[in-house]
Amino acid sequence: IRKCERLMTEGVTIFYPETCVIDADVEIDADTVIEPFVQILGRTRIGADCRIRSYSVVRDSEIAAGVLVRPGCILEGALVGRNAILGPYSHLRPESVIGEGAHVGNFVETKKIKLGKGSKANHLTYLGDAEIGAGVNIGAGTITCNYDGVNKNTTIIEDGVFVGSDTTLVRSEEHTSELQ
Repeated sequence: IRKCERLMTEGVTIFYPETCVIDADVEIDADTVIEPFVQILGRTRIGADCRIRSYSVVRDSEIAAGVLVRPGCILEGALVGRNAILGPYSHLRPESVIGEGAHVGNFVETKKIKLGKGSKANHLTYLGDAEIGAGVNIGAGTITCNYDGVNKNTTIIEDGVFVGSDTTLVRSEEHTSELQ
């Protein structure tokens, strides 16, 4: 609770600080709002003017200014760009890099991806081992399948691509799956 009290004197708003867990090494800039039952752990850094909604857990991640983290999100080793919107119930696993103004929505899981500026994966999607350009729309139920039984390969989706719903993208060395 001491960490919460110190952050509040520095301009962070924390609703019901007794319900929050914020580790000693966490840095949060002024004008950010932390709602009840949030855990911010490890060496996390959160920029100004963010909102972290209830029941989210953020560990060893960096969140730029103006980001909205909706309820129930889990971030581990993620990097989130300015003005991005996450959740509710998104899971950003290690090495997820979310671009400026991008949306990672309801029940979307990411792992080791780069999601470009303004791109959207709004619901029910798994994106792993992928490089996704700017202005891309990923339809509901999309999965990147990058393990061919021997190797993990990176799926590349270039700027401006529209991926329809219920799409499975398979990348292997023999079958290149670069979408343009």
